[in-house]
Amino acid sequence: MATAQPDALLIPPGAPVPTRVGTGLRPGFTRRLVTTPIVLALSLLALYLWVQSRDLDIVEDRTLTQGQVLKALAQHLQLVGLSSLAVLAIAVPLGILVTRKSFRHASPVTIAIASVGQTIPSFGVIVLFALTLGFGSRYVIYALILSTVLPVLSNTIAGLQQIEPALKEAASGVGMTPLQVLTRIELPLAVPVLLAGLRTSIVLNVGTATVAAFTGAGGLGSLIVTGLVQNRDVITVVGGALTAILALALDHLTRMTQELLTPRGL
Repeated sequence: MATAQPDALLIPPGAPVPTRVGTGLRPGFTRRLVTTPIVLALSLLALYLWVQSRDLDIVEDRTLTQGQVLKALAQHLQLVGLSSLAVLAIAVPLGILVTRKSFRHASPVTIAIASVGQTIPSFGVIVLFALTLGFGSRYVIYALILSTVLPVLSNTIAGLQQIEPALKEAASGVGMTPLQVLTRIELPLAVPVLLAGLRTSIVLNVGTATVAAFTGAGGLGSLIVTGLVQNRDVITVVGGALTAILALALDHLTRMTQELLTPRGL
């Protein structure tokens, strides 16, 4: 007699149907993929032409060189990239852990502890870390993790909790192990909500990282600080505009990744 295989999963009525991750493209994906980069490229071109049309003094000319701007951008990307990877490495496993049956009682406490980082102003968190631990990019990254871990953690928990219990029971009933249920059913179905939290975290990270300039960690915030201190509006505008464009670019990249990894039919 033929026996049911794990792949032949029986889906309860009304439950979402899981499919393989990243199969096929959604309608309009290509248009959405290229539209935002084109707009951002035009914004960069407009910013460049505006700066070139200005009569820059010696301070502005030295600060807005290609080397200085690219250095600030690279420092900013390093701060955002490392802290975002650390947030993923911390929040996703922790979110999975507190949604397991044995640890569900710890979920409210975990969310409450993670919320502490967002109840304190970002500037205060970074300055507090700088004064107590020291100056430099390492401690800024610690502060950024604390300030932005909540969206990923809370969305990981929400994404896993929204899955129909009957679907997980059906998967277990056809012989799937708890690890298989997690990796083949729960996580793929939780991807849209999880990545939505990551998008929020990254955008917060880009904005918060500008404060790192006050602790000597560099980044695009150094342009903003220089412009404010030196009373040079052109430098301030360039720093602020590049920060906004970077945030939109990373948000677009994460959104496209979210679409690619979301199972079709969700």
